[in-house]
Amino acid sequence: MADFPFDIVGFDLDGTLIDTSIDLLNATNHALALIGRPLLDAAAVKTMVGRGGKHMLEQALEASGGYDAALIDWLHPALLDWYGDHIADHSQPFPGMRQALNALGPRGVKVAIVTNKREDLAVKLIEALGLESRFETIIGGDTMGPGNAKPSALPIQEMIRRCGGGRAAFVGDSIYDTLAAKNAGVPSVAVSFGFLSQPIEELGADAIIDSFDELVPALERLGAALPA
Repeated sequence: MADFPFDIVGFDLDGTLIDTSIDLLNATNHALALIGRPLLDAAAVKTMVGRGGKHMLEQALEASGGYDAALIDWLHPALLDWYGDHIADHSQPFPGMRQALNALGPRGVKVAIVTNKREDLAVKLIEALGLESRFETIIGGDTMGPGNAKPSALPIQEMIRRCGGGRAAFVGDSIYDTLAAKNAGVPSVAVSFGFLSQPIEELGADAIIDSFDELVPALERLGAALPA
């Protein structure tokens, strides 16, 4: 197992490691209900995830009648406060996720999270699920400062630095994930079971998996195709 081609495997959080759809739906609908807007269903909210809570709220408001900056300034903290209080009411790892992490460990791989969720909320979610010991580091959408969330390369570059350097790959479910990986010069794996807002083939990933059972073989194939 010592010849595994990657030293570091980074993961997006929502829609990749964890199915957070119901808790994100409930938080969004809490904000919409405060202003008497129509509520959304889980399928609609899944397409709005990927660039953080504020972007999700903006899309939800746009879909239900529009918004202005003052409305966002009021509702965004209310959404985040509610979400923080209910962060793991329904959220659970996707099937096979724990087993995939178990398979990477003996291969000497450090695993990390790079998400556009606010860092404190990402840490709170992982701790609520009892997964904090599994990850070398957690980098949120605000960790690298304003304007430096995915698809910026900076969060993935910081992940590699914190993990001690080495060859890395990144796993996600959105165009922001695959672009961030490309910008950082690392190969990407897209998960077809995630919160897709477009056909998965359009994400430009180097590999696509339909379940976590396929992750290690996909990484091995990617590694074999890389220059020595």
